[in-house]
Amino acid sequence: MDLDTTLDTYKHELLRALAIKDQSALDERLPEIRSADLAEILEQLIEDDDELATALALLQQLPVERQASVIGHLPGDEQEKVSDAIEDAQLVRILDRMGSDERADIFKVFDDDRKEALLRRMAHREREALKRLASYEEGTAGALMTSDYVAIPAGLTVSRAMMRVRQTAPDAETVYQLYVVDDQGRLAGTMSLRQLMVARPQALIDDLMIRDVIKISVDVDQEEVARMVARYDLLAIPVVDGEQRLVGIVTHDDALDVVESEATEDIHKGMSIGQLEDGVSRVPLWSLYRKRVTWLVLLVFGNLFSGAGIAHFEDTIAAQVTLVFFLPLLIGSGGNAGAQAATLMVRGMATGDVGVKDWGKLLGRELLVAGALGLTMALAVAPIGMIRAGEAVALVVAISMVSIVLFGSLLGMCLPFVLDRLGWDPATASAPLVTTLIDASGVLIYFSIATAILSNTA
Repeated sequence: MDLDTTLDTYKHELLRALAIKDQSALDERLPEIRSADLAEILEQLIEDDDELATALALLQQLPVERQASVIGHLPGDEQEKVSDAIEDAQLVRILDRMGSDERADIFKVFDDDRKEALLRRMAHREREALKRLASYEEGTAGALMTSDYVAIPAGLTVSRAMMRVRQTAPDAETVYQLYVVDDQGRLAGTMSLRQLMVARPQALIDDLMIRDVIKISVDVDQEEVARMVARYDLLAIPVVDGEQRLVGIVTHDDALDVVESEATEDIHKGMSIGQLEDGVSRVPLWSLYRKRVTWLVLLVFGNLFSGAGIAHFEDTIAAQVTLVFFLPLLIGSGGNAGAQAATLMVRGMATGDVGVKDWGKLLGRELLVAGALGLTMALAVAPIGMIRAGEAVALVVAISMVSIVLFGSLLGMCLPFVLDRLGWDPATASAPLVTTLIDASGVLIYFSIATAILSNTA
C-alpha cells in the first residue's frame, strides 16, 4: 500500500471516529500515525475552509507535545490558519513545546497585535530569545538556526561536563555534537558526545576539544550554510555573532530543507518562472499566472528579432526555398546546446564548483567541446542536405550547424557569469532566455552564411 492510500485510510478512519464520537478509536489510532503524516491529513482538511473546524477538532485530540510537532510540519499558510483559530493561552503552551527555530518561524506569520499578546504571556527569557530569533533576516543563518543546543563552559572536567549534558540534553535539538564556550559566551571549541563518553572522568575538556571549529556568521546566506554542512559532512554547524559568541546551530536536516528549497527555486528560475510562495498544487491560480507571464511576454518580443532576420533575407530564401526546411533544425540545435551549457554553469556556480575566476579556463574547454559537438551534428545533418538540395546547400547547413552550436554553447556558458557580475541571479540565464537569444542569432548566422556561399555558386 503506497503512502497516499495509507493517508486516505487514516483520514477516513479518523473522520469516522470523530463523527460518531468514538473516543476509544481515536485514542487507539492517533498514536500510531506519525506527526508528519498527521500534518498532511490536517493540511488536506484545512485547504477546504469548510473542514477547518474538523482539523482543529482532530488536533485537540492530541497532547500538547504532539500538537506542537504536527503544527511544526504544516506549511506556513496552514500554520497561520490553525494558529488564528487557537486561543492565546493554548498557543503559548504549544509554542513552548516547539523547537526554537520552528517557534520563530511560526511567530513571524502573526500580525503585530497577536505577537504582542503572545509575548506578554511568555516568561522573560523565552520572550527575549524568541524576539531575537525572529529578528534575523529571512534566508540567513540566523533565521535558520535553533538556540536549542548543548553548550559546555570551558575548564570543566569530563565528569562535570557529562552532568551538564544530562541537564541540557532534554531540550536540545541534537546532543551528538557539543560546543565549548568561554566565560564571555564565545565559541572556544567543539567535541562529539562519543569523545566525552570514552574520556577519563577527570580529564579536562579543554584538552579534548577541537579548537579549529568550522563556524558561520548569523548573516551568512542559507545556501552557503547548506553548502558548508554538505562539504564537511557536519551533523550541525555553529552560528556566531560579530563578537564570536555562540548564538545557535544549524542542523543537517534544516540544511537539507534549504538544499531542496534552493534547488526548486533554481529550477523554476531556469524555466523563467518566478519564485512560488507555496507548492505548485497549492499556489493560487492568479499567482501562478503572474509568476509565468512576465518572461513569456518579454520572450515573445525577443522572438520578433527572428522574424525580422527572416524578412531581411527574403531574396536568399526566395532563391533557395529549401533553406527553410533546415531552419528549425539549426536554431533548435543551437538552443539545445546553449541551454545545456547554461544549465551546467548555473548548477556549477550554485554548488560552488565553479566561479567567475574560472571563466577563462571554462571558456577554452567549452570552445573545444562545443566545436566537437557542432562538427558531429554537422556530419549527421550534411547527408540530408545533400539528398534534399545538393552540395551547396549541404555545405551551408554543415557550416551553419558548427557556427550556431558553437555560438549557442559559448553564449549559454558566458551568460551566467555576466549576470553574476551584474549582481543578478545566474539562474536567470534560463533555457527560454538562452534559446530565444540563440533563435534570433541563429537566423542571422544561417542566412548570412547561405547568402555568402550561394551567391558565389550561383
